[in-house]
Amino acid sequence: MLTLSRRILLTGSILCLSLPAYAQSWPQKPVTIVVPQAAGNSPDVLCRIVAEKLSRALGQQFIVENRPGAANLVGAQTVARAAPDGYTFLFATSAALVTNPYTFKKLPYDPVKDFVPVAMVARSNHVLLVNPDVKAKTLTELIALEKSAPGSLSMAVDGARNISGLIAQTINKQAGTSFVLVPYNTITNAIQDSLTGRTQVTIQSASVAESFIKAGTLRALAIAGNKRVDSLPDVPAITETLKGADLQGWFMMMAPTGTPAEIVDKLSAEIAQALKSPDVQERAPVLGFDVASGDVVTPAGAKRFFDAELVATGKTIQELGIQPE
Repeated sequence: MLTLSRRILLTGSILCLSLPAYAQSWPQKPVTIVVPQAAGNSPDVLCRIVAEKLSRALGQQFIVENRPGAANLVGAQTVARAAPDGYTFLFATSAALVTNPYTFKKLPYDPVKDFVPVAMVARSNHVLLVNPDVKAKTLTELIALEKSAPGSLSMAVDGARNISGLIAQTINKQAGTSFVLVPYNTITNAIQDSLTGRTQVTIQSASVAESFIKAGTLRALAIAGNKRVDSLPDVPAITETLKGADLQGWFMMMAPTGTPAEIVDKLSAEIAQALKSPDVQERAPVLGFDVASGDVVTPAGAKRFFDAELVATGKTIQELGIQPE
């Protein structure tokens, strides 16, 4: 029979081994990362770059699964209902996490209760563009041009409640303008109408905009955010003209609530390493992203960022007078 001391020692050893062993042995099979947007879009491409790094580092395949539709609801709901076993994650958009709660009366998921932040991955840059026939060469000139004939200029956006729509409405509120927002279901149609002059202004992700800027078929006036971007160093930030128009999209890896903390921490650390790699640092700006670094790549830091963004976005939407539908 075991003595009391040996029983205590054996029991303690089993407990010590069982919890860390779960994280140490993870992953033991392929891991799925759900992207709530269509394949081929810049967020999808960035996620696949990171997933490839994780596959190599952790010895199991990280599979990117696209679940687009319904303003990110389809993909987010899929992960919210997934087993919290460390084998399903969400490459979440800011729209899914901090915009949808204020623009939908009822969501099939709760961004706060259903997910645990793993790591911030990147911020996205959007560009305010005009058709070359528009006389304005700066945002200040564009505002003056619109005010000279209110309602005469139309702006192509991806929806009044999506990031470009919020940016456009913020410009109208801050500048006192009356740009007519024209929502599009696809980026292709929005770009095409902006190229032909059917809409005079558009707001697009930097990855989409850069080829048209280089070709001279669209002219960049401002970057949506509070700083210029390396790929377009001569284009001012919107906040250089309108101090209250700092809006950016971002992407964060999220886990279903209940996922073991050891797995969350392990994945976060590997994501941090992946984001530091030279090819990610080189390719992300080309896709229109600023790679995350520092505290926000940790679970705790990502949670603080998420909480702050949820409050700030709610305030912005309230100020714009947008009601949930």
